[in-house]
Amino acid sequence: MASTSDIRNGLCIRYNNDIYKIVEFLHVKPGKGPAFVRTKLKSVTTGKVIDNTFPSGRKIDDVRVETHKFQYLYNDGEAYHFMNQNDYTQIQLQKSSLDTPELMKEGEVVTIIINSEDNMPLSVEMPASVILEVTHTEPGVKGNTATNATKPATVETGATVNVPLFINEGDKIKIETTKGTYQERIKE
Repeated sequence: MASTSDIRNGLCIRYNNDIYKIVEFLHVKPGKGPAFVRTKLKSVTTGKVIDNTFPSGRKIDDVRVETHKFQYLYNDGEAYHFMNQNDYTQIQLQKSSLDTPELMKEGEVVTIIINSEDNMPLSVEMPASVILEVTHTEPGVKGNTATNATKPATVETGATVNVPLFINEGDKIKIETTKGTYQERIKE
């Protein structure tokens, strides 16, 4: 058993007969009344995100987990296939257990969190950022750069990301995986 002081991003807990991963949390100490922890929890079985508030000091039932490096191989609709980098065993996960499947390209190495009690995969953690090539975007309009103007661009995985006007087809860009936003252009 853990308490609310042990809450951190990525912690897996048992709550309402399901296993949830903590996506965000905030310790709040109001001037009046007791302290509490505001959390955003994502169900590892359904992918549904809920908001919940725990009173400070409350016991929470944490789930013992192991992390392993897996390489993303391919997807066939809703099932995504991964290979363990140590023993080359393969597993498949449903799309709902992935945070940003549209930013994963084949060969990407991800961290998969596995429940150590029953060896069931719980969730997939992407790297902080990925580098993808722009496959389609409209040309920027000359002179339209006075403000932070952006345009939609399609990357090699099929995802659409808003990018600055100077990005062209064939450019490689760095994308932050947690928000799915453009970070910078990569020079070769």
